[in-house]
Amino acid sequence: MQEISKGANVSLTALSEDAGAVVVSLGWTSATGAGDADVSVLLLDENGKIRSENDFYFYNHPAAADGSVQLLGKTPTSNGDEDRISVDLTAVPEDVARIVVAASQYGGARFGDLDDLRMTVADRSGEPLVGYSIEDAGVETAFIFGELYRRGEEWKFRAVGQGYETGLAGLATDFGIEVLEDAEPTTGTEPTAAPEAASAAVPAPPTEEGGASDSAPAPEATTAATVTATPSATVPAQTRGRAPRTTKKKVTLPKVAKKSLAENDSWRTARLFPVPSLKSDKEREVRATSVLLSVMAEVPELGRRLTAGFGAPAGRMQTFTEVPLPHGDTPRRPDGVIRVERAGKLWTALVETKTHGNPLKDEQVQQYMDIAARRGYEAVITLSNDVALDGSPVVDVKIDGRRKHKVSLWHLSWAEVAHQAQMLIRHEGVGNAAHAWLLQELLEYLQHENSGCHGFQNMGPAWVPVRKGIEDETISPDDGRAVDVVESWERLIRQVCLRLGGELGQKALPVQRTRRDSDPRARRVAAASALRADGRLSAELRIDGTSSVIAVTADLRTGKVRTSVDVPAPEGSYPLAMVKRLLRALAEAPADLHVQSLLEGGNGPRGTLERLRPEPGDLLPKDGAAPTGFRLSLIKGMGSTRGNTESGFIRGVDAAVDRFYHGVVAHLGAVEARGGRRG
Repeated sequence: MQEISKGANVSLTALSEDAGAVVVSLGWTSATGAGDADVSVLLLDENGKIRSENDFYFYNHPAAADGSVQLLGKTPTSNGDEDRISVDLTAVPEDVARIVVAASQYGGARFGDLDDLRMTVADRSGEPLVGYSIEDAGVETAFIFGELYRRGEEWKFRAVGQGYETGLAGLATDFGIEVLEDAEPTTGTEPTAAPEAASAAVPAPPTEEGGASDSAPAPEATTAATVTATPSATVPAQTRGRAPRTTKKKVTLPKVAKKSLAENDSWRTARLFPVPSLKSDKEREVRATSVLLSVMAEVPELGRRLTAGFGAPAGRMQTFTEVPLPHGDTPRRPDGVIRVERAGKLWTALVETKTHGNPLKDEQVQQYMDIAARRGYEAVITLSNDVALDGSPVVDVKIDGRRKHKVSLWHLSWAEVAHQAQMLIRHEGVGNAAHAWLLQELLEYLQHENSGCHGFQNMGPAWVPVRKGIEDETISPDDGRAVDVVESWERLIRQVCLRLGGELGQKALPVQRTRRDSDPRARRVAAASALRADGRLSAELRIDGTSSVIAVTADLRTGKVRTSVDVPAPEGSYPLAMVKRLLRALAEAPADLHVQSLLEGGNGPRGTLERLRPEPGDLLPKDGAAPTGFRLSLIKGMGSTRGNTESGFIRGVDAAVDRFYHGVVAHLGAVEARGGRRG
């Protein structure tokens, strides 16, 4: 990769023969973990101005209709985030002379607060071509990182590094964009999320949670959308579950990856299911459906696991895509059909798929339910990035009780598919090596940023007005949208459990401290009332094999996510000795971990691990009282980006839980064993 300095330019065509499409990456790190910025792209004509409002791409307008520009969102790096933009130079209109890539911050944040500001350009294959680092950022709240521009028949890249103290509004004004100072949605207004409805006018600094420019967890803390296959978490299949003993060997992926034969790290492994060329939502849906259904048919373990809960028998499975079925004057084409045969009986289901955060449509699913009922199908299965909840349907359809043949409606999340695939190939095993390889290819496909199969991505239209109302303390005590936010929060926590459970090979589930037969709607209404009162979303989750309950609290007033766990004090130990034992167990934990002693009458002294390591006695009360336990907490800034796809909040919560588990909970085994299981 060629490094250039501010003001320099280079020909992309000269650097690669495959530069017809490029991926532009903007990266930064933050010492506090809370730093973030929103990317934006402007298409300019020869006069340096946008041709129309559609030439401005940002969090509420993430993609061009012709596929020339698409904001791909953030991906994790070893020490921060990287925001990626796909630019198909062959599809850029002829009257576009320059493509400006910029980023901006809100709420008083400045680029001088971020470290390692960097822009890179890679070709279609992912080979990095050119890189540029910004080293003089200060009080600027918006930055033009660089631009792609035409010179004859070729495209060139220039490192710009121009900052604006006036933010995105000042930057946008320079390129002919009208700035609307009062465009921010109020708490009583539903925000416009669809790209088609997005205006190029730049709103005053909003607080909308965002998709294309989201904060993401680091590789050790990936989202459920990007399911991490952690070799070190492999558990032999023979040690799990209640399956009968068998001499047939189960195949899991090896703990240590084979040494690569590639000449350098930039070489990309050939994949069975290629995905980089996907541009439209329709292409993503067709490809994702075909990939999944084909693997389900060829890997019986996966096909059985995904359909058993829907009433399908264990039998020979065949799958089909884009099947035309009669429906009035116009035949309908469900995305897929599943047929399972056992003992001469046939079980059938229609499949409707959505990717890239697109919602399922009630009317479309209703049509498939009617077709299934008339043709004798047993089920309709919907598959999308949404996560199903008890008592909260993903789609609203009517079941005709007069029909003799009843059709069941089921829902699968892409996060569940990835979870089950990972459980099989990393922990429980499959029948042979070919099946393991197919599942690995499926996971690689689901992980790819272009697949659109990234799990729960949208906190919903209620999120922005509710969060803003809580921040401004203007939310109404009877604002019903808080219930919708609580539902989205529950979906997010379930997805976090799926991702963490798939990585560890253990079941991870939310903890519900209510009666099992309680009304889910009533529980959410009560949680919404608490949210309006104190501005906090709270949840607990437990992982099989541990006695720890991980508490997760998102404080919308402070913009912080707190993850914590209570550790009981070992019985029969001297106070100072048990504090030292706890600190030894946390030798590899993050230095910013908060440790607080718990007393019979309340809370005791507290401090960060960094401060307590040299002075463990500071954790003990001055009056000599013995602690009954310790509370360990990590605090992380919530995502503050805006948009209509995967939000910084969603990825921030997932990253916080992952960091807390691996950095803290995973080291508490010896302490928990000594402390026993109390209350």
